[in-house]
Amino acid sequence: MTATPRTSSRRRKVAVVGISLSDCGRVDEATPYTLHAQAARRALADSGLDRSVIDGLASVGLGTLAPVEVAEYLGLRPRWVDSTAVGGATWEVMAAHAADAIAAGHANAVLLVYGATARADIKAGRRTSNLSFGARGPLQFEVAHGHTLVAKYAMAARRHMHEYGTTLEQLAEVAVQARANAALNPEAMFRDPITVDDVLSGPVIADPFTKLHCCIRSDGGCAVLLAAEEYVPDTAKAPVWILGTGEHVSHTAMSQWEDFTVSPAAVSGRLAFERAGVGPEDIDFAEIYDAFTYMTLVTLEDLGFCAKGEGGPFVEEKGRLPVNTDGGGLSACHPGMRGLFLLVEAVRQLRGEAPGLQVRRPDGSLPELAVASGTGGWFCSSGTVVLGRG
Repeated sequence: MTATPRTSSRRRKVAVVGISLSDCGRVDEATPYTLHAQAARRALADSGLDRSVIDGLASVGLGTLAPVEVAEYLGLRPRWVDSTAVGGATWEVMAAHAADAIAAGHANAVLLVYGATARADIKAGRRTSNLSFGARGPLQFEVAHGHTLVAKYAMAARRHMHEYGTTLEQLAEVAVQARANAALNPEAMFRDPITVDDVLSGPVIADPFTKLHCCIRSDGGCAVLLAAEEYVPDTAKAPVWILGTGEHVSHTAMSQWEDFTVSPAAVSGRLAFERAGVGPEDIDFAEIYDAFTYMTLVTLEDLGFCAKGEGGPFVEEKGRLPVNTDGGGLSACHPGMRGLFLLVEAVRQLRGEAPGLQVRRPDGSLPELAVASGTGGWFCSSGTVVLGRG
């Protein structure tokens, strides 16, 4: 089937038809372009479709003219492109844009592809580990006070602890559970078990976060191929459908954030669930951006899996909701903007292809519904996607 633009006014259903990871973890010899190409080839092979169906590309963070350079490197000439950049929420937001474009007939099959060598670059001295934000614009009034990205998350965590009595042990439990999931995943970068005491006794990075409250730094890439419903009969795997999406931006300056205990997922999640026609109670598992432990806890609240302020007790209840089943950014991989990895893992789980922990319903059947929610900046942006097998 070749890619021909649609002119019908009927909105088409959109499915994830191909997914992949590139080599991940410690990848010293690859370039980011190599990882992009590796992930793209593998996702296309996973779909069983011919590359000629791809008429859309979403990519960001690489090249002077992203995604034009990536398209050229991959040998693609897309008629639809997106390079939205909103931090860690980028990939859920771009998936929403791509799904809308396909549904409207502006594209037929869109490839979302990402790759970064964050760990290898630092090791080789090609970049520094500290990123500088806000020399100009609104952030210039805060950057002079030395606020780092981790410090901004730490301040938000401290506010939640003050407002709701959330404890350091509860935040640490997020890291412990992520590592327990990673221990079952042969692709995870860190798999040795950790305890709450291990988390609490580590070196302080930004109060209250110790080292194990913070994401790892890895190399790696991944790709997701979305396609219109008429391509599904030709695919190699069962489709996973995009059921609902939502996006929201909040702030850049911390002084403009009304409530440190509420993330933009409170809006993006509500929109995604409303558009999917389901609620948090229907979801079998969640893939949540976890650059820091507090991100997981507050996003669970804002997506409606528990009430505001109850995230601490919720994460202590093991098995209540499977979260970050591959080990997340805290243990599995985190090469930069991890949001696309959330979609890959969600699809793997819904297909029953997880390399490690495989979620099952109480009756032993595969999960039916999943949510992936990415957060960008310092709770500046959020994108949420509801996916399903049915």
